[in-house]
Amino acid sequence: MGYEDAVYLAKLAEQAERYEEMVENMKIVASADKELSVEERNLLSVAYKNVIGARRASWRIVTSIEQKEESKGNESQVALIKEYRQKIETELAKICEDILDVLDKHLIASAETGESKVFYHKMKGDYHRYLAEFALGDKRKTSADKSLEAYKNATEVAQTDLAPTHPIRLGLALNFSVFYYEILNSPDQACHLAKQAF
Repeated sequence: MGYEDAVYLAKLAEQAERYEEMVENMKIVASADKELSVEERNLLSVAYKNVIGARRASWRIVTSIEQKEESKGNESQVALIKEYRQKIETELAKICEDILDVLDKHLIASAETGESKVFYHKMKGDYHRYLAEFALGDKRKTSADKSLEAYKNATEVAQTDLAPTHPIRLGLALNFSVFYYEILNSPDQACHLAKQAF
């Protein structure tokens, strides 16, 4: 399939709310090893955001139910829920690894403008953060470290290449502060970062 056709089909899939197919089409576009347009970049982001967002929401609901059943001492239900939660976690990990692979192999290397560099490093930080949300032990630490590194890289470029009011720079500051708050449990650092930006 050609590049233009893949872009068109991604837009069509978005209209039809078929986000898995939107992802597949945008992966073709992203693998062409060229600088994506703003529209193409946003299509890629929307595709993955919807695919991961649905599963993150499912994971939160199932985790909450698991905690309630655990507190009631319903062990047989807890065992079933745990298995179901792990199934969702496997899907989450696959999606995150998928986009991180595309970012590392194609998009970051092909990025020419400051704006696209910030966009992709931020995206890398976001998807490592999503992995850290449910990972445990060493896996969690590795994901958190990679997320921190990506957000720092994005911030470095943003501070030199983007205006303080640039939407991508503001979005980065917001997500980076969420990372400090939720993943590193550093509310002070999170507030400091957010205040600096806003």
